[in-house]
Amino acid sequence: MQIDLPYVQQPSGKKHFRYRRKVPGFLQQALGKTEIVKPLGSTHAEVLRHYDRVHKEAEAEIKVAMRGKTKKISEKTALEKYQWATRQVAEWGPMDEATADALADHLEETGQPELYRALVVPDRKAPAPTLADAVKLYLKDRVEATADETKKQQRIERVQGHVVKALKRGDPQIRSFTRADAREVRDHMLTEKPTPAPSTVHRYLNDLRAILNHATKEMDELRGWLSPFNGLEVRKDTLAKEDRKSFTDGQLTATRARVLGHASEDLQRVWRMLERTGCRLAEVTGLMVEDVHPEGECPYLDLRFLPHRRLKNAGSVRRVPLVGDALKAAQEAREAAGDRALLFPTYAREGGANSASQVLMKHVRKVVTDRKVTVHSLRHTLKDKLVKADVPEALQNMILGHSSGAVSEAYGGPEARLEAATRALRRALSIT
Repeated sequence: MQIDLPYVQQPSGKKHFRYRRKVPGFLQQALGKTEIVKPLGSTHAEVLRHYDRVHKEAEAEIKVAMRGKTKKISEKTALEKYQWATRQVAEWGPMDEATADALADHLEETGQPELYRALVVPDRKAPAPTLADAVKLYLKDRVEATADETKKQQRIERVQGHVVKALKRGDPQIRSFTRADAREVRDHMLTEKPTPAPSTVHRYLNDLRAILNHATKEMDELRGWLSPFNGLEVRKDTLAKEDRKSFTDGQLTATRARVLGHASEDLQRVWRMLERTGCRLAEVTGLMVEDVHPEGECPYLDLRFLPHRRLKNAGSVRRVPLVGDALKAAQEAREAAGDRALLFPTYAREGGANSASQVLMKHVRKVVTDRKVTVHSLRHTLKDKLVKADVPEALQNMILGHSSGAVSEAYGGPEARLEAATRALRRALSIT
């Protein structure tokens, strides 16, 4: 059987196959290499099993470079070198003693220590996982191909840098972390220049916990290990000072007038929908036209996971009632979209919600000087209205996207939940 797939080669005299693809000249500097070479296995079955994944990885590298957002090329960790060398030697397959000795001499002479050790000492102990290993695994499993991938990657790398700088141990082994180390990292983050807000440090620690806990779950070498960063928090009283405020009635009236008088039509509609739904900004800017359901007795937005717009958590998947001016804005946006699939194509992209936020914040600051009042304050404002209207917490969570299994148990199926949420939102907004 002959393998006829693009970029598949079998080096002369070798049993193994590889994926070998030349990088276009204008992208070689961005990618830091002239070729993309990846192993495929030593049999036709292995090639067919691995080809689709390997080809997609290569396509992704090319695509990222074309966007001008090539990921920073980092040196392989000791564990990555160990794993790579072990796989490479396994692909060479069994060999007689004379061949093995000759190959070992060649590897030693040409300065390939990882391959030499893998060949000569196949049962050697694997290096202990380090923070860099955990970060790379987390980026691969949880960050790649998500909305705002670049921004998330930069934040994760910033967190990694804080740990390395605080502990002064290079790339620390994960099992070496102690509770004293965790406190040292937190205190370093709080005193770093320029001094970050406590809420920022809180987010950094959440990121670090997620990285380490994911590694504990996925790496066999870390099974049973408990992260000393778990339960480590920034003081609650300092965090409370960073909470965003709700709009006062006067601030909201002035800001609405400013936005509706100066912002683009798309952002005017986004603002109107945010004000009367309590949605997060990214939830609205990432809407598809088909997510808007303006018909029936209970019009709604269908918020779901989309390739260009990830929701914050499982509770964020929900139907959000459209009432009053939010319904009118959604209808206008849907009509303006015409045959487009995206409701707001200018902002339904990586970083789009941030761009919308920056523009809207300029309008907010024209009339509101309080730094704790932001675009996100619209969510807090609606939350206040729901509380004042005595809306049960379960219904509040259903509308705002903090729902749990208990909500569905209390209010039945999707239609019943939507009807209950619509009645509650109308009452909170005084819409008859």
